[in-house]
Amino acid sequence: MNIPNTNLFRRFIRFYSDREYYHLLVKFALPIALQSLVMSSLNMVGVMMIGQLGETSVAAVGLANQVWFLLNLVVFGVVSGAAMFIAQLWGKHDSANIRRVLGLTIKLGLVAAFLFWIIAGFFPEQALHLYTDDSSVIEIGSQYLRIFCWSYGFFAITASYGVALRSTGNVRLPLFVSTSALGLNILLAYPLIFGVKIIGLPALGVQGAAIAGLIARILECIAMVTLVYRDRSNPVAATKKDLLEFDFKFMASVMKPVLPVIANEILWSFGITTYNAIYGHIGTNAVAAINIVSTIDQMAFVLFLGLGTATAILVGNQIGQGEPAKAYAYAGRSLSLQMFGAMLMGVLVYFFAGNIFQFYKVSPEVILNARQILIVMALGMWIRASNHVIIIGILRSGGDTLFSLLLDGLVIWFVGVPVTAAGAFLFRLPIHLVYALTLSEEAAKLLAGLGRYFSKKWIRDLTTKVAAVGEIP
Repeated sequence: MNIPNTNLFRRFIRFYSDREYYHLLVKFALPIALQSLVMSSLNMVGVMMIGQLGETSVAAVGLANQVWFLLNLVVFGVVSGAAMFIAQLWGKHDSANIRRVLGLTIKLGLVAAFLFWIIAGFFPEQALHLYTDDSSVIEIGSQYLRIFCWSYGFFAITASYGVALRSTGNVRLPLFVSTSALGLNILLAYPLIFGVKIIGLPALGVQGAAIAGLIARILECIAMVTLVYRDRSNPVAATKKDLLEFDFKFMASVMKPVLPVIANEILWSFGITTYNAIYGHIGTNAVAAINIVSTIDQMAFVLFLGLGTATAILVGNQIGQGEPAKAYAYAGRSLSLQMFGAMLMGVLVYFFAGNIFQFYKVSPEVILNARQILIVMALGMWIRASNHVIIIGILRSGGDTLFSLLLDGLVIWFVGVPVTAAGAFLFRLPIHLVYALTLSEEAAKLLAGLGRYFSKKWIRDLTTKVAAVGEIP
């Protein structure tokens, strides 16, 4: 009677005892997670420094960064779409086409950066008015945007090379460059924000934070490009021809599966920014509380970002090598690790993360709102983490970009935004309950995403698309 149970137990143990999987996962996930941890930690320090200026400045920088957030997600759509190609091409060690895909990625990223530079540089007041009616927040945020928008193009180039490096197994270089740049950002931010009387440097406040960020982004880009091209044999050391060519047949072969990813990120990012607009119209205190909690969320989520990105690399490599069964198994292990790991992290956040609120010079109402939002965030973390690995690590890396678009880009508009808006404006719920309603979207995505994973319909070899086009002589 116990034999079936024994066999099931053995299969369970065998499924989770693949040493090769864990070796590769640690190799890729830990540096990516470490990079995210350092970035989130330094970002938290930056928000704390802004927090010394009061909740109006916190809200202003938070809403100003929504423009960068939109650019970031559009660029992420471009580079993550390219990453699924690069990871699979690296499985075949096809460096020539990897460089061509990278060249296309940089061009698309720069186009997006240019469009957002126009918005942030010339129409910042109009952009911020979408999020808030507070004239003080709009004025301070506009000052920040007019300076920081000059970093957008440098960011697009850095992001393109960084994702290409990670997709080909080089996770250390992006880690080194990004963490160094953000460290420099913090070092510059403090004297620029608060001033240094000894040398006559005035306190520039929010504008000082923007200047520090701009300098760091420029130097980050220069360092990334310099280190990549130090070794011309690097698979992502694209030539001038790769960067400037416009082979429309090749572009079409790559863009067909990439366009749904870009559309996905645009729809999702505008959904997220709509959430922030809803928070903004609840009040400046609500925005400040959300921005404070978001820094904690970023730090708590770093391990899961690393695991999701590592899964995308592993799954893409296995599909490129012609091992779909292995790709399916790797995806399943990562999904279960992500889910249960996020449950544990949620418990830790619930009990310990609230201690950080004492470092902010904001009103008691903001702190109370932040504590309540933190509880909701901790409870829903496992759902969001599971969706992250399904969408980024499994569906996209497997080439199933159209279903990913439907799952991630549309559910937010048909479920999350209407429910959240109703909670805020129809039922007049407090900010922590409005924030909780955003999880309705995540729950719907998880149910549909699990079904898609088990169907195996997401496993598609994309390398045949670029191979069919052939290389340029």
